[in-house]
Amino acid sequence: MLKNYLKTAFRSLWRNKRYAFLNITGLSLGITVCLVIYVIIQYEQGFDMFHTKKDRIYRVLTVSPGENGKTNYSQAIPFPVPTTLPNDFPEFEQVAGIIQTGKRLVTLEDGHGNIQKKFKPLVYFLPPSFFNIFDYKWLAGNKATALNDPNSTVLARSTAEKYFGDWHKAIGQVIKLDQHFDLTVTGILDDPPKNTEFQFEMVATYALLKINEIKDWVTIDDVHNCYVLVRPGQDIAKINRRLIAFSQKYKDPKNKATHMLQPLAGVHSDKRTANFIGRVVPPERISMLWMIAGFILLIACVNFINLATAQAVNRAREIGVRKVLGSNRWQLKIQFLSETAMLVLTSLLLAVLLALCGLPFISRVMDLPLGPGMLATYDVYAILLLIFLTVTLLAGFYPSIVVSAFNPINALKSKIAASKRNGGISLRRSLVVIQFVIAQALIIGTLIILQQMNYFNKQSMGFTRDAIVNVPFRNDSAGNAKIPYLRDQLQHIKGIQEVSFSAEAPSNDGNWWTGFKFDHQTEDVNFAAVTRWVDYNFLNTYDIRLVAGRNLTRTDSVREFLVNETLVQKLGLKPADVLNKDMDVWDGRIKGPIVGVVKDFAAGTLKEAVAPVFMSNIKRRFGSVGVRLAAGADAKASLKAIEKLWSDNFPEQIFEYQFLDERIAAYYKEERQLAHLYEIFAGIAIFLSCLGLYGLASFMAVQRVKEVGVRKVLGATPAHIVYLFSKEFILLIGIAFIIATPLVWYFMHNWLNNFVNRVDINWGVFVAGGMAAVVIALITVSSQAIRAAMMNPVNSLKAD
Repeated sequence: MLKNYLKTAFRSLWRNKRYAFLNITGLSLGITVCLVIYVIIQYEQGFDMFHTKKDRIYRVLTVSPGENGKTNYSQAIPFPVPTTLPNDFPEFEQVAGIIQTGKRLVTLEDGHGNIQKKFKPLVYFLPPSFFNIFDYKWLAGNKATALNDPNSTVLARSTAEKYFGDWHKAIGQVIKLDQHFDLTVTGILDDPPKNTEFQFEMVATYALLKINEIKDWVTIDDVHNCYVLVRPGQDIAKINRRLIAFSQKYKDPKNKATHMLQPLAGVHSDKRTANFIGRVVPPERISMLWMIAGFILLIACVNFINLATAQAVNRAREIGVRKVLGSNRWQLKIQFLSETAMLVLTSLLLAVLLALCGLPFISRVMDLPLGPGMLATYDVYAILLLIFLTVTLLAGFYPSIVVSAFNPINALKSKIAASKRNGGISLRRSLVVIQFVIAQALIIGTLIILQQMNYFNKQSMGFTRDAIVNVPFRNDSAGNAKIPYLRDQLQHIKGIQEVSFSAEAPSNDGNWWTGFKFDHQTEDVNFAAVTRWVDYNFLNTYDIRLVAGRNLTRTDSVREFLVNETLVQKLGLKPADVLNKDMDVWDGRIKGPIVGVVKDFAAGTLKEAVAPVFMSNIKRRFGSVGVRLAAGADAKASLKAIEKLWSDNFPEQIFEYQFLDERIAAYYKEERQLAHLYEIFAGIAIFLSCLGLYGLASFMAVQRVKEVGVRKVLGATPAHIVYLFSKEFILLIGIAFIIATPLVWYFMHNWLNNFVNRVDINWGVFVAGGMAAVVIALITVSSQAIRAAMMNPVNSLKAD
């Protein structure tokens, strides 16, 4: 019996190849999207979940009051916290301070001090306790002792193989970090998995930086974090209350910043804070991806139902014959469910192939390590089985009921009851509306995301970012001594307009926040500010405007400060009021008068509010030179000249550079990737919706053959016939637009609220999205409408 059902189903599908092709195409695309989204979600939610003690690992956050009652959360902590916590919290089994300052210069020398190799690995400064908290595979060395000596280091396997050929040969070798520290390789770690926040290529000791000597409880730096391993059975809420008392115990009473614990899972998902890899995927984004997967699969299923019911009506005579020959309703239902199962199974197999082919593309778009192996899991198999059963039952159930209910006499005469026909069409119209609600929502949402990305790219940040190149240089006494010579040589290079030495560019995605005393006060002010160490030409190079006072002097022997407008406002003063008032940073180690107030500029990203900033001319902290190229300059020639200058003066360094506008664009990489992903999904959604329209238009064209013939005999033109078919679909799309508009506005308004600087939602994007859906739908429907309009009316009137 089953064999007969399958054989009959196969023959039926083969006779209706176009119908089968449309159904398989739509359904396979919908399932492919589900598989790809599932793989993305599994990757994002799996960050650092491989650690055996993950449920007891927490990150220490700094919590401080913000403006308008808002609370600010930061992963940065004061430097004394990791060394002080163990004494005050016996609940912590392990405590690990972590510093990651990016890629650092490492050189290999021969026995005579000559550099053999030089490279820049990503360096983490970690204590031995780190490896008692987190699980990383050791290939060589003892995790308990490998980092006991401050002058020891541990390399990742790929780093050791890259520079020693064989990682076994790296053990015992001496390498030099930052041309200053001689470190002995005492261990080799297997390369960390891609789904961990700690993508170390080299590990140096936390003790090497002598953090325990810093007693400043105010200054925090985004690169300095702290993790703890909590003993089993502890009350986290109670520990958080004690952390408040801990903060009050060691900090100045005016410093309202406290601390709290954040679960390890929150490091990758809590949008209130950042992390070392610069990617946070909040639960809202995961929910949105699930919704998109569900909606696109729903569109595919709606297509399936539309096409199946339309095809069922066209098979009226076949149903009539089957009923006359003795088939009952149950057998007809099984027959149509068998056909549905064959279509779904074929779609599943095709979807897996499409997902395997599509994952590398999505991997490039999202910059995620998504591989085919991520589909070969029991979870994916279970999802495929669930989709097969659900879609087969849901998508096949309604058509089977419609078909099995046909009256055999009317079916043999191809006269299905008008009420049933109209009822079926009404259901299909409703399903088309649902499809286009989803499709238009995705289109309009994507347009709003693109508008926000365009805003980030074009909005002024308070300084010039075009034609500026940042080049790192040696940050030590030898490098600082060469600054006057380098400045002179750079200014003589053709195409260079301005030169400025500083610690970093005006905008940075990781900032150093510190407290300060103002106007001889004995206590720090009640807020921290972003520090910028700059020279006298910083304002000219980056085109930052003064609003009061003057610029810094050319000499660095006189200590002076510049502040921005926000810092002045937070002091409750006007720009003129702060001029010539003293600033004191780090208890008198750096102090001098405020000589100027600059216009606000974005020290971070445009996602955030403008931060209070102070700048001072501390030459020993300079580590970058900003070069502004003249309009029309040959950038390649200028960079080549800079590289030669650097090679002559810093032969041990690796010459690197980065255009400032490219660096700033990288701040919004996640949002740009999200926009690309939504573009893809919106395109798939509109394509699937058009498949449904095509099927419905085909059905209507068959059902209204005689009507079209009569209209043509009575004088209707082809244009009138096309209009007759199209107006109904435009009405459906209009209804979908009315439903989609408030939904899109609500969700996108909430998304835009994540940014301090944001675009306003305007009606133009809704009109553009709606018009795009109408045009695409008309193109889809017109093929069938024109086909019906061009038929010979004589043949149409002869049709059964």
